[in-house]
Amino acid sequence: MTNGQNGKNSLLAIEKHQPYVNIAGGGKKFLFVSWESLSGDLALQIKKEGHEVRIYVKAESDKDVYDGFLEKVSDWKEHIEWSDIIVFDDVGFGKEADELRKSGKLVVGGSVYTDKLEEDREFGQSEMKRVGMLILPHWDFTDYDLALKFIQENPGRYVYKPSGFMQSDSKGLLFLGKDEDGKDIYEIIRSNKNVLEKKVKQFQLQKFAQGVEVAVGAFFNGNDFVYPININFEHKKLFPGDIGPFTGEMGTLVYWSGPNTIFKTTLEKMKEDIKKSGYVGYIDINCIANARGIYPLEFTCRFGYPIISIQMEGIISYWGYFLHAIAKGENFELKTKRGFQIGVVCAVPPFPYDDESEMNIYKDLSIIFKKPNTEGAHLGDVKIVDGSWRIAGDTGYALVITGSGTTVEDARKQAYGRIENILLQNMFYRTDIGLGWYEDSDKLQTWGYLY
Repeated sequence: MTNGQNGKNSLLAIEKHQPYVNIAGGGKKFLFVSWESLSGDLALQIKKEGHEVRIYVKAESDKDVYDGFLEKVSDWKEHIEWSDIIVFDDVGFGKEADELRKSGKLVVGGSVYTDKLEEDREFGQSEMKRVGMLILPHWDFTDYDLALKFIQENPGRYVYKPSGFMQSDSKGLLFLGKDEDGKDIYEIIRSNKNVLEKKVKQFQLQKFAQGVEVAVGAFFNGNDFVYPININFEHKKLFPGDIGPFTGEMGTLVYWSGPNTIFKTTLEKMKEDIKKSGYVGYIDINCIANARGIYPLEFTCRFGYPIISIQMEGIISYWGYFLHAIAKGENFELKTKRGFQIGVVCAVPPFPYDDESEMNIYKDLSIIFKKPNTEGAHLGDVKIVDGSWRIAGDTGYALVITGSGTTVEDARKQAYGRIENILLQNMFYRTDIGLGWYEDSDKLQTWGYLY
């Protein structure tokens, strides 16, 4: 049974579980500004809470994404005066965000400084070192021949990381070396040099460190962090067991916590610099932790995807009220569920690749819910046509399915149970999201990092 068979508008199925509310002072006007179709899921949640929402997406390939869900505009600057709060959902808008804040506009999103933290890995690492974080040795390049020479003269295990602003599909070109002498990284760069030179102008070689990959994030209100903080474990590769290409993200396990050692030795040290920049929004540092210490790897100075949808599973507070409060610089204590939340990315071909002919096969296919319940189903690149959810855009990134529970296993059961309610031709997803917790948490607790 499709959504359309349950009512004239499939939004009703969502609203049944999350009714419209009006925050104190009435509904606000939110303007979301995007390079690509990223934050529609959050925008829809705010719309369901009784606010007016408009969204701008620059990418031509995403023009049909969110049709039927949200009101879209062709020029966001024409709607600045209309809006009460402007939300920039990606890096690259820092200059505009800074200028709007100076003019008195309420803004959630980047700053010139935080954009640079994420886009320029060399700058980000230097800032981490300046404030006293323990960083891994790294070397930055714009010349691939010099990088090859460096590996020859300095054998070792490295991670190749693209740097600078780029489209999201090129961010997956990260390569994790396995050879202790660096021969695999050397061969990857040598054999793909002509292609990489066109796609990735700046890159970093970082010394590899064995350990638990864990990220710590928090919302920031322009003056201070908002508590509780978020601890999360990403699953970046396409297949279960961390096999295959990097996709950006296939799923994440999260939980909410008071300030712990991971936070205090990394993100908390950035408080004063983030404050000076005027940044408002979510900020995250991905780390490698082992018995020797916690090594921060990179900043995410924006909402993360799919983690923002997973946070929506875990946050009880109204999002519109929350974002309005932090944009005003007000203190806000988030109300969150106890336990754990997980999110699973459900996709169809050609994800994670670009293939127009393949995408033409899947575009406009219906996403069918066997039971009339869309709880835990979060928007990827989808639209509504004749009351039915359908594939939109050109990526194949269809849905994020979430679940929560007092234990990781409870959260997994709920999320994967919700996936069983979905029919979509050739849909695929990882089946192991969250399974690493049992070993990772033992290590992190033994090292004393979770307290």
